[in-house]
This record gives sequence, structure tokens and C-alpha cells, in this order.
Amino acid sequence: MVEANTEVRQAVKVYKALGEPTRLKIALLLTEERNLCCSDIAGKLESIAGSTLSHHLKQLTDCGLLDLRKDGTYIYYSVNREVAQRYAPYLLE
Repeated sequence: MVEANTEVRQAVKVYKALGEPTRLKIALLLTEERNLCCSDIAGKLESIAGSTLSHHLKQLTDCGLLDLRKDGTYIYYSVNREVAQRYAPYLLE
């Protein structure tokens, strides 16, 4: 039963994160292009402040939907395909 509760909590976090239109756009963008840094993502999205983008990326990372890789001062983001396949397979279509 504990595993089922963990599964439900994970699903709620993912769906809550994707329920915000900008975060959904970010997730869709990162399914098409992997390993983008914050400035690359900002360049592909229209009119989003850096601090707002960072907040959205943190929400997507905290729910497990995004993976990050640090390289010097840059952080590169990509979709965690296992989590996406489990909770939001439409992202991978």
C-alpha cells in the first residue's frame, strides 16, 4: 500500500506541474530537443523572464519529469523519458 501511495503522490506532482501552460510548453520543447540550457529554452519561448523560467524548470525537475546535467556554470535539461512514459505518454508522441 505504501508503494501505491508513493505512486499517487508522484502522479499528482507530475500532473500539477504540467497543468500550467508554460511548463507544458517547456516539457514539449524538451521532448523534441534534449539537453537545452536555460538561455536556450528562453530563446525558444516567447516573453518569459529568467526568474520565472527558473521557477518552472525547478517545478518540472522536482516532480521528476526533467533531468538536469551540470557542466561548469550551465545546467542542461532534458525530459526523463521513463517518468514521461509512465505519467504523461502524450509528451512522447
